[in-house]
Amino acid sequence: MPFDTVADPTPLSPRLGRPGTGTCIIRGLQRRCPACGMGNLFCGFLTVQPVCAVCGNDNGAYPSDDFAPYVTIFLVLHLMTPFLIGADALWTPPFWLEGLIALPIFTAATIALLPYAKGGVIGFAYAMGVRRRSADQDRLG
Repeated sequence: MPFDTVADPTPLSPRLGRPGTGTCIIRGLQRRCPACGMGNLFCGFLTVQPVCAVCGNDNGAYPSDDFAPYVTIFLVLHLMTPFLIGADALWTPPFWLEGLIALPIFTAATIALLPYAKGGVIGFAYAMGVRRRSADQDRLG
């Protein structure tokens, strides 16, 4: 009789503990649940899956509000600026043509990187234990 190769359905057993910060960030960058690494973190383009279907982790409790767009803009500008400088050094296009070419590239790069940055920020928040305040906490002060 062959052995069953089904994955362990409870990856967060007490003996394993909480994953490390780097592991959580990498899982978030892969758009996976930072707790187990198997469930999807998003149910849409940027909509966070409130509860992981695999481990039951409350992924909606970890904020990424404004930090994910800041990280995305930082990365896009630092990755694309050398190409703009190189293009100016090799080829001197008119300003309007350079803008006509560069702006769609910047826009596409920003939209493409945003879900990954948001996942990484959520993974970091999970690893650091940063959680949203609930409505009950707000009322109690």
